[in-house]
Amino acid sequence: MTKSFRTFLKHAGKDYYNRSVNPPVVRASTLIFKSIDEIKKMKNKAKKDPIGGHFTYGREGSSTIFALQKILRTLEESYQVFLTPTGFGSVFLAIFSVVRPGDEIIVSDPVYSPTRAFTENFLEEFNIKTVFYDPNNINDLKNKISKKTKLIFVENPGSNTFEFQDLSKILSLAKKNNIFTAMDNTWGTPYFIKPIKLGFDMSIVAATKYYSGHSDVMGGSLAVNKRVFKYVEKANKVTGLRLGPDDAYLIIRGLRTLDIRLDKHQENAKKVASFLYKHKKVKLLYPYKKGTYNYKMWNKYYSGASGLMGLKIKAKNKKSVLKFVNSLKLFGYGYSWGGFESLALQQDLRELGNRNYLGLSKNEHLVRLHIGLEDPNDLIKDLRAALKHVK
Repeated sequence: MTKSFRTFLKHAGKDYYNRSVNPPVVRASTLIFKSIDEIKKMKNKAKKDPIGGHFTYGREGSSTIFALQKILRTLEESYQVFLTPTGFGSVFLAIFSVVRPGDEIIVSDPVYSPTRAFTENFLEEFNIKTVFYDPNNINDLKNKISKKTKLIFVENPGSNTFEFQDLSKILSLAKKNNIFTAMDNTWGTPYFIKPIKLGFDMSIVAATKYYSGHSDVMGGSLAVNKRVFKYVEKANKVTGLRLGPDDAYLIIRGLRTLDIRLDKHQENAKKVASFLYKHKKVKLLYPYKKGTYNYKMWNKYYSGASGLMGLKIKAKNKKSVLKFVNSLKLFGYGYSWGGFESLALQQDLRELGNRNYLGLSKNEHLVRLHIGLEDPNDLIKDLRAALKHVK
C-alpha cells in the first residue's frame, strides 16, 4: 500500500515485537553472539547487504539507529543515510569521503561559517584547493571548473542571505564534467525538496533543526545515492562519527510531527513576511510571493518554505539595529534554529564570506529571524514595536 509523506511519518519505525509505537532505545557497545561462527555470518551478511543493519559492534549502530536510517532513507528517496553527532559532522563526512590531496572543490559562497572555515582554511593544509562561486551567476561556477574539480558543494538557500540557485543547471555542469555533488538541505528538508531525487549525490540535513524540532538534541544526516555510497561508507568506518541511540530516539520522536510543524512554520512566516515586506526600512530575504527576493528560483524547485528568513535593514546607526533586535520580547537571542521557538540574530559582516555581489552599503545591516510556532499576530506586534528603534 502506497503511503503519503504524512502517513509514513506517523507509522514508520514502530516496534511490533515490543508493541511500542516508537522503537526502544538500545544502548550497546558490545554485542553478544552465540559463537564465533555467528559473528562471521553476521559480517558476511553486512558485506552482501551493506544497508541492512547487520551489526557486530556498537560503533556500527543499534536497532534504534537503524530505525532512524530506514525512516530517513524513505524521506530522502536515497540509497542510504549516514548519521552523525552534529549537522556539521555530516558536512565534514560528505567532503572527507570524496576529496583527496591535489583535488579542488567548488563551494557556493554563502555557506554556513564552519563549512567555510573547513573548506577555505583547513583543507588548504592538505593540498586541497577550495574555490568559491557566486550563487547568482551560473557562469561564474562554470568558469571555475577545472580538471582537478572533484566536488561541487551547494548550500541552498545561502546561509543568512537566502540565495536560491538554479539547481538543475548546477547538476548538468557536474554531470558533464563527472564531478560529485552535495547539497546542504537543512532549510528545506526533504519535506520541501529532495536533492537525491533531483540528481545530487549527497544530501545533508542538520537533524538538530527541523528534524528534532524541540531544540534539545544534536545530530546530522547524510543521505547518499548508490554512486557515492562506497566512498562515504569507507570514510564513515574510519571517522568514528556516530550518532548515539538516545539522540536517534529523540530525532525519531521529532520526525513524527515534521510535516505539521513545517506547515505551521511556513504559515506563520508568510504572515510575518507580509508585514515586513511593506516596511520601508526592511528588504525581506524570503520568497513568500511573486516579486519577492529569489521567488522564481525557490518556486522552481521547492514545494514550500520554512520559518527561517533574512532582513536587510537600512539604518545609518548600527546601534539602532542592535536596539531593534534587543527590544524583541518574543524572540530569543541564540544560535541554531528549527525549534518551536522564534529567534533573532544580528549578522556581522565577518559572516558574509566574499559576498560582494550583495552590494551592501555601510547603511545596510543583516538580521536573521526564525519564525516559530507562536501566534504570528503576537510576533508581528513585537516586531512592529521593536522596528521603531531603527534610525
